[in-house]
Amino acid sequence: MANFLRTAMIKLINTGLAEQFIIHMKTSVCAGFLLASPYVVYQLFRFISPALYDRERKYSLGIITGGYVMFFIGVLLGYFLIFPLTLRFLGTYQVSSEVENMISIQSYIGTFMMMNLLMGIVFELPVLCWLLGRLGWLDSTIMRRFRKHAIVAILIIAAIITPTSDIFTLMLVALPIWLLYEISIYVVKDKL
Repeated sequence: MANFLRTAMIKLINTGLAEQFIIHMKTSVCAGFLLASPYVVYQLFRFISPALYDRERKYSLGIITGGYVMFFIGVLLGYFLIFPLTLRFLGTYQVSSEVENMISIQSYIGTFMMMNLLMGIVFELPVLCWLLGRLGWLDSTIMRRFRKHAIVAILIIAAIITPTSDIFTLMLVALPIWLLYEISIYVVKDKL
């Protein structure tokens, strides 16, 4: 976190008496959930797996593993690439030289966690498309036919994730999502 702040030349402020303590607790709880979730899901899977057929067990394990891997790739991309660029832009953006940016630690941590969570969720697209394809609700020909619409939707989603106004950051988020869409077409087509 300190590296992000140093590179963007941003100083955080505390605006509440217990704000630092509350942020510390919230961050610890979120990190605990994130780190413990694979073990919890594994235990749930072990509990449920005796009731599943072999084929269902194989698919469930693949969905769970693929989902975790894709989620963590999205979080890592958000952490190392998207958030630093967004912080640099938003932290130095000024309406006027008369207005000084003073970013509260609550705002900083909230934005950090939300952006990383959103990137993790967005990276679940191939897993979701595979599941919908297996259920027969999604077909690769439909995805190819609506590719233009999907690109517009991807650009809108990228604009929401990165509230910056520069095209570089927008494309930095939109390109991985577009690649995920193309991978999803392949995954749905072949029903891996």
